[in-house]
Amino acid sequence: MPCDRHPPRPALLLGLSLWLLLPACASALTLGCLITPARVAEIGTPVAGVVERMLVDRGDSVRQGQPLAVLHAAGERASVRTAEARARAQAAVSAAQATLSLARQKTQRAESLHAEQFISDIALDQARTELTVAAQSLKQAEDQRAIYQAESAQALAQLHQRALRSPFDGVVVDRMAQPGERVELLPLLRVADVARLRVEVVVPASQFGQVRAGARHPVKADVPGVAAREATVTQVDQVIDAASNTFRVRLAMDNADRAVPAGARCQVDLGLATVAGSAGSAGTKTP
Repeated sequence: MPCDRHPPRPALLLGLSLWLLLPACASALTLGCLITPARVAEIGTPVAGVVERMLVDRGDSVRQGQPLAVLHAAGERASVRTAEARARAQAAVSAAQATLSLARQKTQRAESLHAEQFISDIALDQARTELTVAAQSLKQAEDQRAIYQAESAQALAQLHQRALRSPFDGVVVDRMAQPGERVELLPLLRVADVARLRVEVVVPASQFGQVRAGARHPVKADVPGVAAREATVTQVDQVIDAASNTFRVRLAMDNADRAVPAGARCQVDLGLATVAGSAGSAGTKTP
């Protein structure tokens, strides 16, 4: 209902005086806001290299774990093949096992012959020593095979570092590298999660304590054809910025249908009220 502070035209002095004493009408306080992606990741590489292929471009939708770019990895692929061949090798272990089996049989025969006093103590000690050495040789061969398996895993991990993957479902919002470029410290791509959005609002300090976490409020993007939808308050700053005399509020908005564009300015009604003509009322402000 519109706020009308004018007295009826057939005004009497008494009626005018009573009207002037009435409190000013309250109106809804609509605040400017900014819609941002819930997550933004700059995709870089943990190792220096030359870009071999860029598999996505700006605007492409990507899934978590999807390859985005590949660096040259000829050396790493060769290392993987070599390490896997060593890890699969069984010759050294098989030979050590055969030697140990033979040494065990010789020791058993030596002990039987020594019990019947057909061989000396020195011959028996020699057979037992050969058994111990054979057992140690088998252990050494098995340890070496374990080292080769670890080297194979390491070589495979280094190869995987040459393929950059998306950390979550989202959209490629920027591409900063091309095939043939050497990359090391700077990111190659920027990916944003637009299925979940954040709404950042700057609220006048006079409204502190009026916004509650968990409350739902309508948010309207300043984009033609985009309908308003509700967002949930997830964070209310507990510190007021002294310079602007404001505090920040963050809301979470579900955008699984991707109908609301990230980066758009918006208007939000937090259910606050401002008194018309009152001192200290703040206008809308976009963060």
